[in-house]
Amino acid sequence: MEIRTRMAPSPTGEYHIGHIRTLLYNYAYAKKNMGKFILRIEDTDRERYVEGAVDRILDIINDYGFSWDEGPRVGGPHIPYVQSERLDSYKKYAEDLVRKGLAYYCFCSSERLENLREEQRKKGLTSTKYDRYCLSLSPEEIEKNIKENKKYVIRLKVPENKDIIFKDAVLGEVKINTNDIDDQVLLKSDGFPTYHLAVVIDDHEMEITHVMRGIDWLPSTPKHVLLYDAFGWNTPVYVHLPNLKELGGNKKLSKRYGSVAAIDFLKEGYLTEALVNFIMFLGWNPGGEKEIYSLDDFINEFSLERIHKTDLVAFDRQKLLWMNGYYIRNLDDLGIYNRLRKWAEKFNISLNMADRSDDYNIKVISLVKDRMKLLSDFSNLTGYFYKWDIVPKERVSEYTKDETKALEILVNFHERYLNIKEGEWVKDRIDEINHEIIKDKGYSPKEAFMTMRIVLTSSSATPSLVDITELLGKKEVLLRLEREIKSISI
Repeated sequence: MEIRTRMAPSPTGEYHIGHIRTLLYNYAYAKKNMGKFILRIEDTDRERYVEGAVDRILDIINDYGFSWDEGPRVGGPHIPYVQSERLDSYKKYAEDLVRKGLAYYCFCSSERLENLREEQRKKGLTSTKYDRYCLSLSPEEIEKNIKENKKYVIRLKVPENKDIIFKDAVLGEVKINTNDIDDQVLLKSDGFPTYHLAVVIDDHEMEITHVMRGIDWLPSTPKHVLLYDAFGWNTPVYVHLPNLKELGGNKKLSKRYGSVAAIDFLKEGYLTEALVNFIMFLGWNPGGEKEIYSLDDFINEFSLERIHKTDLVAFDRQKLLWMNGYYIRNLDDLGIYNRLRKWAEKFNISLNMADRSDDYNIKVISLVKDRMKLLSDFSNLTGYFYKWDIVPKERVSEYTKDETKALEILVNFHERYLNIKEGEWVKDRIDEINHEIIKDKGYSPKEAFMTMRIVLTSSSATPSLVDITELLGKKEVLLRLEREIKSISI
């Protein structure tokens, strides 16, 4: 049997980082077993449908490094892979169930249904259910209503007091009694199927063998098992995955604590390989100490047996940040440069690098990459390499506690730097002169070097002073010193 897994996003908004995790597990299981990974668009929720969301979802899945064997943009033997293009099929199957006595027409108005729900809530019922009013309609009444073009839905006739038992590959045997299941709507009045009907029909027709999805879908699974039984089809293997929660909490990921949309993590400057590596562990563990995994590594080791048997797993944002920094540091300087340019172009971000040579920009990267945890850190860490403003007097004298002494330090460095020959403007020579100044003038290294650092960079936390001075070049360093000296002297 060929293993066939699927991901079926709904175009109702931006793709969630949790969806990427679920997609990864489906993808890895199919690839490990030499099977097929199918992508399907579930766009039957027309009220929440967002124009353009389909293309954004497909693009972000590609951006995270994934492709699909069948689905939109690539085709396959089960086209179309978009539910709104498969409506005739759903209607036919729903009416087949009505003919078999396993489903029925419901003509109840929305007002009646809302009143019914309100009455049940007043009685303290924890969940509301349809009262099967239309189940007792005679064939003549049904025919009359249809001829009069009364709006209707088709509901599943759920058997009473029957235990629905199915085996989940992670949770083991699950049992739910049908008395806890409503007569769910299968076909809506607009002709669109509900999720429950469409997902079962599509998974069957597309020969899906394993349904891997979040544990929040567990209450819906008995409804799907009932439909498989009603149609006389074999059920797929169910694999319910833990949902993601904020670290230290017991609730799902929230925008209150940071990004949740997959695209936002990329905008912030996370590398896709770091993100994918991080989400591998959100519900799965290989059982060892290894933390850095390529996608191929993960595919080779992934198994259903090592999926966590829990409702929620922690999304440790600090761990993700650490991992992203690790991946950045392990790129060479040119690799980071290319990633930065590609990221800036994609998200229309200015890096202030356009007026500088590739060689200069790559040298800047070499000095700051160990401090970068995100691509977006680059601008904050390197602004002084591209533009400079006069530093306030009180900031310049922060380490001398004396404005006159700070000015004296700048004047001395300027005089000595002025006499360095152009060909000698290299790190070792600059460092030598720096220490000569300290020795000759009796300055402490901290007050002299930190004063210079602040004037040249407006920051007290930077790469080494000699590295910065060498890269900025003699002309730029002298210009900054001259302007600062003039500003202080006024």
